[in-house]
Amino acid sequence: MDFGLFLEFSGHENEDEAKVFQRGFDLIDEAEGLGIDSVWLPEYHFIPVSVLSSPIAVASSIASRTKKMRIGFGVYLLPLANPIRIAEEVATLDHISNGRVEFGIGRGTFPEHHDAFNSPYPESRTRFDEYLEIILKAWTEEEVTFNGNHYSCQNIRVKPKPIQKPHPPIRVGVTSAETFQIIGRLGYPIFINPSRAFALSDLSPYIEEYLKSWREAGHPGNGEVGLRVPIYVSDTEEKAYDEPRESALASMTSLAERVGVSASREGTTGNWQAESELLSNMTYDDWLRDKVVYGTPDRVSDRLIQLQEELHLSQIIYEVNFGRKIPYLLQTKCLRMLSEMVLPKLK
Repeated sequence: MDFGLFLEFSGHENEDEAKVFQRGFDLIDEAEGLGIDSVWLPEYHFIPVSVLSSPIAVASSIASRTKKMRIGFGVYLLPLANPIRIAEEVATLDHISNGRVEFGIGRGTFPEHHDAFNSPYPESRTRFDEYLEIILKAWTEEEVTFNGNHYSCQNIRVKPKPIQKPHPPIRVGVTSAETFQIIGRLGYPIFINPSRAFALSDLSPYIEEYLKSWREAGHPGNGEVGLRVPIYVSDTEEKAYDEPRESALASMTSLAERVGVSASREGTTGNWQAESELLSNMTYDDWLRDKVVYGTPDRVSDRLIQLQEELHLSQIIYEVNFGRKIPYLLQTKCLRMLSEMVLPKLK
């Protein structure tokens, strides 16, 4: 079982951005000292409280200040970028980190990101497939020639090649029901973010579909399932309920609004309007039951063991600042309690 920290490099709106970066790096240093397996960086654009628009640059800094922690993307938005440049930059990071890169990838959740990068959202799945094929060729073949619908190149010699062979581990982000079977057939590990479309208790059938598709496609092994989940640990049930409440409520409101705004956009899959209405009507107690794992060390341990068994988890990626409003000192306290009192029970 792998345990990783999901870190957004977030602060308060209009806060000094240098302080936001430094606080994020301080949390990285704390995590490295605690022996946490990995850190996972999202790619965020146009979010006033996050500075993490260039995860590759931040990952390079993390690589230079850590020795053991693996560095993952959770996730890199492939349709928004040039695939050859991604191949070059991630391979370079793999060398800088001495082979500690985890290549988490996705096609993007919200259409406004694609608008700003002149990448049509309805094309996001075909661009994702095409760009991933190009990146893999760039990492494993001496010369790349590709003629696709969205990108073409002739006789490109990409350097450097990754230090990990044949390439850094790939993990695909999953936020919609139909993606489980698709990624299972392709044979890639998955990284589930249930916040928009799923309750934790609803995930099991979808994961079974992923594992079945993996087996039917003839891939070796049993598939790998990672789960991103907000976790908050405190000394008492009362503190675990009250301390993260304001932050969680802010995230609930923001997510419901963003999903609702995007509901009518071409290219979305599933019923985003229904998802928005469901999120809008959820109470804090609903969220505690269906979306997060909060409580004392014993309560959190028991719930994570249950999820590990029910969902066939090989990886848990946790965020200790869900909603981006939890004070830094409480984040570090939660991180220490997780590392010292919870995770050893799951190893």
